[in-house]
Amino acid sequence: MSKAQISFLILSFPFFYSCNTELKKEKIDPQNQYITVLGIAQDAGFPHIDCDNDCCNAFYDGSENKKLVSCLGLVDLLNKKKWLFDATPDMTQQVRDLKLNHLDNGKVIDGVFLTHAHIGHYTGLMYLGFEALGGNNVPVYAMPRMKTYLENNGPWSQLLTFNNIELRQLQNDSIINLNTELKVTPILVPHRDEYSETVGYKIEGNNKSALFIPDIDKWHVWKKNIIEEVKKVDYAFLDASFFRDGEIARDMSKIPHPFTTETTTLFENEDVKTKSKIYFIHFNHSNPTLKDSHPLKDSIINLGFNFAKEGDVFDL
Repeated sequence: MSKAQISFLILSFPFFYSCNTELKKEKIDPQNQYITVLGIAQDAGFPHIDCDNDCCNAFYDGSENKKLVSCLGLVDLLNKKKWLFDATPDMTQQVRDLKLNHLDNGKVIDGVFLTHAHIGHYTGLMYLGFEALGGNNVPVYAMPRMKTYLENNGPWSQLLTFNNIELRQLQNDSIINLNTELKVTPILVPHRDEYSETVGYKIEGNNKSALFIPDIDKWHVWKKNIIEEVKKVDYAFLDASFFRDGEIARDMSKIPHPFTTETTTLFENEDVKTKSKIYFIHFNHSNPTLKDSHPLKDSIINLGFNFAKEGDVFDL
């Protein structure tokens, strides 16, 4: 499908039309390690606060399900451990999902890897605190500025005072070996770094690997080439906050993200094998492809791309 055809689809279909779309789901070996998608929405979730538009009314009238905030779970059935990538406001439900549907090892979580200090990516740490779980030195992996921010600002510093969490500092492009089968590497990406730097993660198992970049300003301002980075992995969970410019009634240049249409155009000359590695994630409530089904989503899938869906699993 050409760019002209995509543009026609964008103009021809209302954002909230619905049709049936069956998304791909990876099969896993229950003896091995895998990634599971625990959330797909942008920081403020879906439905969005004070939203009376058709997108959120679709939830209130029962035609669309709630979407949890963007998060990945890493599950190791061999060594009986599990980790979160980001601590979201929906962390309570996401931890329960891991426990009931994947692994109950007697721990709330074996560790949390943070990407940055925006509300959808770290504020779930509050549930580990004195007023909630009262956690016992839960490992939290953070980059230097992120670590300093948590140490020096309440209420997060209280998590350290009460030994609810144990901060473990990361370094850009420095591998963390979780065990002999799994390793994690933080990768700096450009974003609105008001309180901390921002990273994506490369997650590697014995057989396959994944890239997780839920937030980035624009692909062209990154020092790395996103096409080459996608080619190096088996799965790439990429920022798709907004579908196109003008989607919300705000100056979108002040909240830069790669539009879905920008990413698909960037990869339009790549082969299907490369395109099929991409799983869009981190959708704003206004993004029509957040919906369970939509013709715009169909058009992107027909080009060879994928959309992350809560409950999907990906073998490592």
